[in-house]
Amino acid sequence: MIAESQLQIWSQQGKTGQFTDTYAQISANLLDSSAPYAVKDCEVFLQGSYGNDTNVWADSDVDIVLKHNGTFYKDLTRLSPEALARYNAAHSGVASYPYDKFKADAVAFLTLLYNGIVPGKKAMFIPGKNTRRNADVLVAQQFRRYYDVLPDGTERFEPGVCFFSDGKLIENFPKQHSANCTAKHQATKQNFKHMVRIFKNMRNRMIEQGLLADGVAPSYFLEGMLYNVPDDKFTGTYQSMWVECFNWTVSADRDKLMCASRMHWLVRDGTPTSWPVANFNTFTATAKKFWES
Repeated sequence: MIAESQLQIWSQQGKTGQFTDTYAQISANLLDSSAPYAVKDCEVFLQGSYGNDTNVWADSDVDIVLKHNGTFYKDLTRLSPEALARYNAAHSGVASYPYDKFKADAVAFLTLLYNGIVPGKKAMFIPGKNTRRNADVLVAQQFRRYYDVLPDGTERFEPGVCFFSDGKLIENFPKQHSANCTAKHQATKQNFKHMVRIFKNMRNRMIEQGLLADGVAPSYFLEGMLYNVPDDKFTGTYQSMWVECFNWTVSADRDKLMCASRMHWLVRDGTPTSWPVANFNTFTATAKKFWES
């Protein structure tokens, strides 16, 4: 069992000063009037550990989203035939500024702004310099998951972001994720994010000791895992809290666990928005051994 004093240290939020300055600088640059895209149609916001206040001392990269709202991609599979007909009657034509053009313009602009840009499968990596931290900028388009289109034209949908990786569209809902994590934190008397940091620090220690491969347990999925745990498990000492949260997780029906956004299943194979079953099992088994060692 890990000492309570160690868990107390792990529960604390990492430094935030440089990340705040990094986000402010990059955000201002991305929305500068000299950008090749219409900044009035764009927004910039944080996601990831810094955006959700679950950052630990080992976190280094600031995750930033540059989202274009001038057009959108959509999921219409939940619409009834009548609602789909109403949608098609209201929307026609193709986007005049599609994602691939927006991304090309954004990447070109970032390359002008910063040296050493490294394109990734999902995000553009901006290396830190002086007091600026490393940053990952995800270039994204507005996404809508539709549920209904009413006869009066009212459209009911969940807004998100999307991007393409290896030619496949990936949808995500970072604002819902963040809002739900904050609500969970409040519902657990401010213990949820402390427990997330403990699990993250524990994962980092296991990676350092060669017990767990890097990339098996991303922070996004750890936040989602703990989001499913009932609120009444987040009480008592950090030791008892960890045991209650972990035991509930491994005894729960993993097929019913949801991501914190409540828009995707947490544990599934074959989808980029879910935690692969083997990785989930590897993390929980390794965490159990680490706790008991």
